[in-house]
Amino acid sequence: MASTKAAPGTSGVHGPGRAAIGVRTLREDRWWLAPLTTFVVFSSFIVYATWRAFWPHHFTVGPYLSPFYSPCLTDSCQKAGVADFGTPFSWWQLSPALIILVFPLGFRMTCYYYRKAYYRAFWLSPPACAVAEPHTKYTGETRLPLIINNIHRYFWYAAIVVGVILTYDAAISFKESGGGHVGLGSLIMVVNVALIWLYTLSCHSCRNTVGGRLRHFSKHPVRYKLWTWVSKINIHHAKFAWYSLFSVALTDLYIYLLSNGTISETRFF
Repeated sequence: MASTKAAPGTSGVHGPGRAAIGVRTLREDRWWLAPLTTFVVFSSFIVYATWRAFWPHHFTVGPYLSPFYSPCLTDSCQKAGVADFGTPFSWWQLSPALIILVFPLGFRMTCYYYRKAYYRAFWLSPPACAVAEPHTKYTGETRLPLIINNIHRYFWYAAIVVGVILTYDAAISFKESGGGHVGLGSLIMVVNVALIWLYTLSCHSCRNTVGGRLRHFSKHPVRYKLWTWVSKINIHHAKFAWYSLFSVALTDLYIYLLSNGTISETRFF
């Protein structure tokens, strides 16, 4: 019978106390499908978002402003008529999206769910449950770049501000110079901001902020009520992460296609 102990001097999955299994895994299902799907989807989003972030054109049309560019804070935003929050970065010559995207991107990249997703899909750490990872040692989130994940809560605060601004954008998307209107773009922006709020408020940091460090819930009924509500949507955090990722990209794509004349607006009122 083969030995079930690892050789001395080894580490990681081959370290002392680990079973000495010659194959990578004993799983017979398609365990690689989930990390592969995550890798393809995330990579596609990164490529698209990078292209749009460095392409400072067709980010607004009529009452619509792409969520990738909101709030728009440069001179180019003022020329486009979407500098609702001023131009504190008037000196900025590159795409205005590069100023803003660091906050929602930082929030998503340090998100607890996304960590699990991209650790498995990109770093294979591990690629799936009961599948050996190729790394010989584990340093956790103590070194760059993963140590940045420890400031996730601060990115959550920034995400709240971004959510408020996107809500404002969705609200004014129903206004035009000649009065109000209801267009497909307005409805898309409303759905997008709703999914972003569900993703933001179902965050583990939000749950800890509203109900963490409390010894007696009975003495804090308001925070307990908030904690209960956040806990209910927290179990769906992974789904909201995916839905909001698709919705923000589709919202930007719709505005882009509308702005460059590829499609025409569908109006309901």
